[in-house]
Amino acid sequence: MEIRLNPYTNPVLGKVFKHIIAAGKVLEGSTLPVATQEFVKLRASQINGCGFCTDMHFKDAVHHGESPERLNLVAAWREATVFTEAERAALELTEEATRIADAAGGVSDEVWGRAAQHYDEDQLGALVAAIAIINAFNRANVILRTPAGDYRPGQFA
Repeated sequence: MEIRLNPYTNPVLGKVFKHIIAAGKVLEGSTLPVATQEFVKLRASQINGCGFCTDMHFKDAVHHGESPERLNLVAAWREATVFTEAERAALELTEEATRIADAAGGVSDEVWGRAAQHYDEDQLGALVAAIAIINAFNRANVILRTPAGDYRPGQFA
């Protein structure tokens, strides 16, 4: 499989990606735990069928010290006992926000309320941003058919 269009050499898409990447860097200064950020990115990528981002965020999470066991269970988080209530709330919010078109009302008050029980306003802002940014990357990479498997942690640093 070959990528249809290289987003880093295409003049228009390259500029757009730079802005999305810059937006994502804001999250590095947030108090939202890195593990939670990676779980969110991994789960949205799984839902959207983005192999490149699934590979990237699995490897980045392992690089940051997360266990492969927990990462393997992200797709089945509801049945898994390895996540905190806060992580579960973030994963639930991620799923509902990623599948926003499937729900007439978007993200429900119940799902938002569960997340708000565990995260302060800044962390909720970081969660919303992380979900929005990864969904943008997922959609671009799926459209471009970006191949998965060769990502190395820190590759885009």
